[in-house]
Amino acid sequence: MTARLLAGDIGGTSTRVGLFDVVKGRIVPVAVEKYVSHDHPGLDAIVQVFRGQHGEPIQGACFGVAGPVIAHHVETPNLAWDVDGSTLARALALPEVGLINDLEANAHGVFTLGAADFVELNAGATSPTGNIAVISAGTGLGEAGMYWDGARHHPFATEGGHTDFAPHTDLELELARYLRGTLGGHVSWERVVSGPGLARIYEFLRDTGRAVEPAWLTEALKVGDAPAVISTAALEGKSDLCVKALDLFVDAYGDEAGNLALKLMATGGVYVGGGIAPRIIQKLREPRFMKAFADKGRLTPLLETIPVRVITNDETALFGAARCAALRASLL
Repeated sequence: MTARLLAGDIGGTSTRVGLFDVVKGRIVPVAVEKYVSHDHPGLDAIVQVFRGQHGEPIQGACFGVAGPVIAHHVETPNLAWDVDGSTLARALALPEVGLINDLEANAHGVFTLGAADFVELNAGATSPTGNIAVISAGTGLGEAGMYWDGARHHPFATEGGHTDFAPHTDLELELARYLRGTLGGHVSWERVVSGPGLARIYEFLRDTGRAVEPAWLTEALKVGDAPAVISTAALEGKSDLCVKALDLFVDAYGDEAGNLALKLMATGGVYVGGGIAPRIIQKLREPRFMKAFADKGRLTPLLETIPVRVITNDETALFGAARCAALRASLL
């Protein structure tokens, strides 16, 4: 009998839940459903809906959640949810349920992907036993790492996206001051390098008179998703204001990705995940992302040797949670 596993990827915007089999060392999806996170009171409710549709017996389960996991519990920062591993285990009639940070799940997911799931930004010189970094901007900014134990890489979570934003230029210094005023205090990297962060950068440039907001854009922002409207207008060259906003966003993204690479000494590579990167891949392929990534003074030559790849598969974290469940069940 095939061992069936339940896995979930819980984000501030959407939640994916799926059933998976392990076949000859590979994670194989059986059924996957996607839900709007804010339409449900919690993960328990979504799992109940999913199990109502797909109720076959399972051998294990693991969920990647956007937030700090402490003592098998997480209060999600971008959702009004309280997720408890023990409660989920009882609901699923399992001895235990894996509960991990969503970026830890992303890191696990890297090992389930193929060459077609990546876009290379910097070839570098991969060290097979070097540490690996994962950074993902979406509703928030997640960061994780992987260390080598002599046999394989082990993912681990961080909350690096909530560390202090470090301005790199005079313009970014002005941005930091602006955000301190509008946010009323602490400005983290997540406040800049995320979907809402792109909207804040745009508002900063508009409000400080860096460019004019045309009437059509004002109307589009009223009815559409602001980060999507801004990035699309920038990529299509329809608005100087949007182009400047996306340029500043990419500079900050590259800067923090380079910071993470240094902190983890990620000679095994840096993987850029999340929902935003694939949508702006043409912009990330331009020199400015890697320039910001490597612009670290005396350590620039080291950064230039680190491979950097964008993850284009939007189910990476879900597959990673399934891989974690399989490892916990000794199926890999």
